[in-house]
Amino acid sequence: MLLAFLLVGAYAVVILRCWYAWKQLPEPRLSTDTPPAFFSVIIPVRNEAQNIISLLQDLERQQYPASHYEVIVVDDLSEDATSELVSQFQAQTRMPLTLLFLADFSGKRQKKAAVETGIQHAKGEWIACTDGDCRLSPQWLQTFNQIKQDQSPKMISGPVAYAPTQTLWQQLQALEFSALIGVGAASIAVQKPTMCNGANLAYEKAAFYEVNGFKGNEQVPSGDDEFLLHKIHQKYPGQIAFAKSSQAVVQTPAAATITQFLHQRVRWASKWKHYESLSSQALALVVLGANVAVLVVLLGAVFNYCSWGLLGIVLTTKIVPDALLLQQVLGLFGKKRLLSLLWFLQLVYVPYILITAFLGLRGKYQWKGRELRTA
Repeated sequence: MLLAFLLVGAYAVVILRCWYAWKQLPEPRLSTDTPPAFFSVIIPVRNEAQNIISLLQDLERQQYPASHYEVIVVDDLSEDATSELVSQFQAQTRMPLTLLFLADFSGKRQKKAAVETGIQHAKGEWIACTDGDCRLSPQWLQTFNQIKQDQSPKMISGPVAYAPTQTLWQQLQALEFSALIGVGAASIAVQKPTMCNGANLAYEKAAFYEVNGFKGNEQVPSGDDEFLLHKIHQKYPGQIAFAKSSQAVVQTPAAATITQFLHQRVRWASKWKHYESLSSQALALVVLGANVAVLVVLLGAVFNYCSWGLLGIVLTTKIVPDALLLQQVLGLFGKKRLLSLLWFLQLVYVPYILITAFLGLRGKYQWKGRELRTA
């Protein structure tokens, strides 16, 4: 019981530090006088016929000089009408739009190869990445450019929020995902970056090549975002920024089913064993340890090894720091009402994280209609 309490206490200290670090993050103020950099927006897609046009329309509506950005869609063997829809949009838009087919490049497969192929054809000095099922604000590129001007980073990580959040299932996912965004942003603030999201990411093209891109983790199907984050931080410590701005928020849909959700989380968890960053490994162990501790104390209370009062203390020690951090992150997303679900989320979170941690060690999951395994 003492060990369990110490583990939860360590978790509380980490999350409180994240809460304080989040509050210290600078918020960009957009200025029309900021000189525009040229951005190449890379969108790797597979089977996004339902979403891709909305994303392209968002990019067409960017409040950014049309002469200073291009869009490159890289189709990863889609089995639906994704490429046809992009071609039709390409024919009627004035926005510089290129459609590439990964099948045309020998030996190229899956998302990392799609991103890398897009970068090889990019004209921009900066790369901005998002996914085919995302939605963007009109100030998305302008915000990235402002942060580039203000902070001179090599990489900018942006916030991602789940939308819509109409059902309880969507709301619980949005709440949990917001915590991940908050911890990732805070880790950047203390210059020990652990995580980011490829749905909202920008980096200097020269820096990508300076760290040899995705070389070294090709065996991991995903991780085009976090492995690159760690490599750029190692090469350029202190030159990672976080876009703490509601205008930089990218919206993406939550998993539609429990099966899809579990495969997504197993895919994420399967990357942990490949992290070379000690801070990332330590954070994963602290989170896992705290949730195991909650389960141990709960079982102890059920079987009369400890009091229910101790369980209440342990839960409060864990949840209060979570609430403080989430209040800040959800405020950025305009979703503070989701905080009321935090106690309920805790009940389902413990078994969920144990299951995904175990399955993540196996590294087997489905993604975009493919059966994949992380070596």
